[in-house]
Amino acid sequence: MKQGAFYTGNYRSIFEELGYDRAAVQKRLEDTFNEMFYSDTRIFEAVSNDKGYITDTGNDDARSEGMSYGMMFCVQMDKKKEFDQIWNWAKTYMYQTDGPYKGYFSWSHNLDGSRRAEGPAPDGEEYFAMALLFASARWGDGEPPYNYSEQAREILHTCVHKGENEPGCPMWDPRNKQIKFIPEADYTDPSYHLPHFYDLFALMCNPEDSVFWKEAARASREFLHLACHEKTGLCAEYTEYDGSPRLMFGKDYYFSDAYRTVANMSLDNSWFDADDWQKENAKKVQAFFCENVPDRNYKTYAIDGSVIEQPAMHPVAIIATNAMASLASGGKYVKECVDLFWNTPLRKDKRRYYDNCLYFFAMLALSGNYRIYLPDGIRKENV
Repeated sequence: MKQGAFYTGNYRSIFEELGYDRAAVQKRLEDTFNEMFYSDTRIFEAVSNDKGYITDTGNDDARSEGMSYGMMFCVQMDKKKEFDQIWNWAKTYMYQTDGPYKGYFSWSHNLDGSRRAEGPAPDGEEYFAMALLFASARWGDGEPPYNYSEQAREILHTCVHKGENEPGCPMWDPRNKQIKFIPEADYTDPSYHLPHFYDLFALMCNPEDSVFWKEAARASREFLHLACHEKTGLCAEYTEYDGSPRLMFGKDYYFSDAYRTVANMSLDNSWFDADDWQKENAKKVQAFFCENVPDRNYKTYAIDGSVIEQPAMHPVAIIATNAMASLASGGKYVKECVDLFWNTPLRKDKRRYYDNCLYFFAMLALSGNYRIYLPDGIRKENV
């Protein structure tokens, strides 16, 4: 019998398994959301009753990454008003209606809505689509732009078919079914690979694309075996399609984007339990940090674990993703990683945006509240 939460409906609370009080965990989750959305150190800004944005506080812009993350936070927390505010802002300002990026979302905007960058970043599109599909299942569809499921299917169709009958490039390589770093690229970003989303897309996309998404899920799981170092479990920021580091700027560092990879594969393991290798890789990542950085003075690392004498830009993100690896790990460092995370507060300085986003994903996941929402009638045996 398949054991993932998709099949069983059982979302483990790692916190409770380690003895944390359920009420305290739930309060901490709610307090964390409120701090991120409504405190003096928030990253959410409501500009009107129907629009709001997530700020990358380190760069003073709104990014498709953060906007789509914010929507996922809100659908998981049952915060429909904030979800709709973020989605409406993204659809109004970020969505492109003509040119080679028609149907995509430009990845960076000034806080007044004006465009700072033309091109999209594919992790935004995949999170937008997944959050919209969950919203449709949880709250039902409304009038445009709140016809969530239709909006999601349009995004997914564009991601796969862009360039077939119009200018532009798809976000997934049609030959190997891997997500690209940007539509024009011939390489990838390991942290963009979300096979647990693709299995769900296969159930809820336009029917003609279902096989594509199943193949994309398989391709991403296989790719991650190649991208992660056999001893440390770490991966580079960017790689070729064969998993070998792409030496962007002459570096193969585990630096920022790469932190998300172990968290993503651990959530995949929790939801679908489709690949035992993920458990072993999560153990390796936790062991690397617990055995080699006991003082928590995190640096930048080469994927073989060599230290680059450059302080980690996002140390709280490392703590959060190492803790989230506990969904898959089951190793001897689970408690150490989770306890460290629990005792680490949200970041409050100018660079807080990225760290705190990964922090909240970890809070959701480790409390058993990062969940799948499906419309009625979905046949789970089709995965």
